Amino acid sequence: MFYLILGQPQRIEEPFRRKRSKKNNRRHHSVNKNIDAFTQVSEFQKEAVRRELLYSYMALILKFGLLVVFATSLVNLGLASHQRVNRNLELSYLLEKESKKLHKLRIRFDEMFTNGGEKSFFKEQDQWIAPNSVRVIWR
Repeated sequence: MFYLILGQPQRIEEPFRRKRSKKNNRRHHSVNKNIDAFTQVSEFQKEAVRRELLYSYMALILKFGLLVVFATSLVNLGLASHQRVNRNLELSYLLEKESKKLHKLRIRFDEMFTNGGEKSFFKEQDQWIAPNSVRVIWR
């Protein structure tokens, strides 16, 4: 409190009162230490559980990612295999077709060198002459 005496402020000090529960605070303080220790242990356990849960989620995400990678790789491998089988079937069909054509041409070539093969060759050539044209054969 301040009182004005002759224009000058003067301070009057009153004795400071402390709370009666000084002993009480010490008791609560020791109890608080125990509670704090138990609280710390429980918080540590909770943190350990959270950490384990986080690690398990991370492992699950990694496993799911690997599953996706393996699945896409398997699908791509299946598609590539399917394309190769289709190309192989197409090539085998074309090879068979060209082989038949070659066999027919060989037979025709062999017939050309037999007796009368020249006449049959010229008879076949008639088909290749355009209509309304004259063909001259020199002998």
